[in-house]
Amino acid sequence: MAALYVVLCHVFLNQPENLSQWISLPSKILRYGSFSVALFIVLSGYCLMLPVVRSKTHTLSGNLYGYFHRRVRRIIPPYYVVLILCCLLSLFILAGEQFTNFQWSKLPYDWFSTTFTVKNVILHLLLIHNLTPDFQEYVLNLPLWSVGLEWQIYFLFPLILLPLWRRWNWFVVIAIAFLIGLTPHYLFSGYLDFSRPWFVGAFSLGMLAADIVFSDKPHLMKLRKCWHWEKLAIIFTGLAILTEWQILGIDVWICETFAAMAAACLIIYCSQIVIENKTRPFILRLFEHTWLLTLGSFSYSLYLTHGPIVTLVRHWLISLQLSPVLFTAMHYLLSVGLSLLFAYLFYLRFEKPFISHSSKVVRT
Repeated sequence: MAALYVVLCHVFLNQPENLSQWISLPSKILRYGSFSVALFIVLSGYCLMLPVVRSKTHTLSGNLYGYFHRRVRRIIPPYYVVLILCCLLSLFILAGEQFTNFQWSKLPYDWFSTTFTVKNVILHLLLIHNLTPDFQEYVLNLPLWSVGLEWQIYFLFPLILLPLWRRWNWFVVIAIAFLIGLTPHYLFSGYLDFSRPWFVGAFSLGMLAADIVFSDKPHLMKLRKCWHWEKLAIIFTGLAILTEWQILGIDVWICETFAAMAAACLIIYCSQIVIENKTRPFILRLFEHTWLLTLGSFSYSLYLTHGPIVTLVRHWLISLQLSPVLFTAMHYLLSVGLSLLFAYLFYLRFEKPFISHSSKVVRT
């Protein structure tokens, strides 16, 4: 659902400015795309921490090499395929401009660009493209910035965050995680703000959520049972929306941290209901719906591939010179539909085989 929301947010930013109020006002609920990325990172921290919390030794399954091997297989193959496809698409468009009458116009909020360099490709291959202040380094496929951040967090998790957790307590872990993430913002004048390094703190909140759900430590068990996690999720969601208002002049990391806290509380609430086999509330029945489980299975592919599709649909519709209303309706319909279709086919070919292999390795 979060990945699909990101797609809708990216279409929203392509809307014409002269739309009628009955369309433009309701669509403003699609302005919180970064909240979905916060949820991705929290969920990642939760899932990676689960086997650690549930093991008797509180260690990663297998050794450090096995951990990185699993992370590489899960993330890298489809990511590299998308990079290759983006490069080929760019070359195809440039060839069309060179040998035909076709012209590609660079527009604001394009999620894919034909203007890339060898340096741009190398930075993406190394997954460090998000560590540069040059916005041009993102344009090959703009949503991929968060994949670089996620990859870097994969190193922080076993090398820094887990040792801190074993040696100290959660206050220290979360404090250090936010210190790592906020240092570029406050010491280097927002040097890396676009890549949201403070999501390292969000990842630590996901780790904490896993420990609260499955820990046998008395103080965490008491915390799990006594707090109303569903109410906290609602409160933190409200605070995230409130502090996102630009007129308040609040740093963006604050609203996104509230969104991460809301996600962590929601995950704790849903996990607790499942573990205790309680009656499923509506939100959990929704999450467990067959359609949404299917959507979730290829959500990573959807996130990786939607940028070029949304951009191509937009450029084609602009060439048709439609009315603002018709353009917007067609943009949402075609962008979402084609993104879902392509992502599912991409998942079957380039993502699912690596997931299946990884599962067999874990079982053995």
